[in-house]
Amino acid sequence: MRQGVASVDDVCAPTGGEVLPAALAEALAGFEVHLRAERGMSPHTVRAYIGDVARLLRHAARGGVTHPDGLTLAVLRRWLAAERTTRHADATIARRAAATRTFTQHAARTGVVRVDVGAGLVSPRVRHKLPGVLTRDQAAALVVVPDEHDGPIGLRDRAVLELLYATGLRVGELVGLDINDLDFDRRVLRAMGKGAKQRTVPFGEPARAAVLTWLAQARPALARPDSGPALFLGARGARLGQRAVRELVGAHLRHVPQAPLLGPHGLRHSAATHLLEGGADLRSVQELLGHATLTSTQLYTHVSVERLRASFESAHPRA
Repeated sequence: MRQGVASVDDVCAPTGGEVLPAALAEALAGFEVHLRAERGMSPHTVRAYIGDVARLLRHAARGGVTHPDGLTLAVLRRWLAAERTTRHADATIARRAAATRTFTQHAARTGVVRVDVGAGLVSPRVRHKLPGVLTRDQAAALVVVPDEHDGPIGLRDRAVLELLYATGLRVGELVGLDINDLDFDRRVLRAMGKGAKQRTVPFGEPARAAVLTWLAQARPALARPDSGPALFLGARGARLGQRAVRELVGAHLRHVPQAPLLGPHGLRHSAATHLLEGGADLRSVQELLGHATLTSTQLYTHVSVERLRASFESAHPRA
């Protein structure tokens, strides 16, 4: 089992005395294999989907369902309605509906059930919040907060911040980078994104200089025999983790005046917004970020419009 991925044994463990009937547990196990091996979903998404479907199957089992064929659209709707009463956010309910549809579709395709009842399950409309972003000046100030006087960790942090802002990488993509994933002559890197999809992402000269300095002057001080090819290392020589990146971004942002407290994803939002404000076309930004569709990328056009409106209202005498 890959580290960080939920196992069926984990999610099927008794909760308050509940144990899934054998046929439901078997269907869930097959679904887990499908997500990991066939869909290539990230460990985080697999864990969320398996957990969601396990909740559904427990709910169904309490109602007397012992086989996946006993699932009906009414059962699915009652479960989602019950989940809504626990005050989960619309985004959580929408994900659980998506996990359910993926499960029933897979069950129908593999012959576990005769009819894909989840095809008729409707997700709640999710209101997307505009992401917080840094201004250009704040981003420029952030990447120079750590410096060589902070030792190897400072040089690493500067390289991390420069690369995050330069590329718009997801934090999981950043920590998954190996040294040979970067081509310093062409200033591009290979990133493994969602769904195990690889893409090529360019980066600028400041990021190139910061990463090369980290590799030459600081990484050797942290590396251990078992460090492997990881680009970024933690204080003990292991591959840098996502939590550590979130902590370092937050810590350094506190030194930037009036900057919102964002995580690594905030740098991704900032990079996308600044690219669009600088004249980049939507398709190019979509490719850079690794979005499957333009829908996600279009959110950043709204961010730019909101920033323009705020500037107008604060600066124009007739606003």
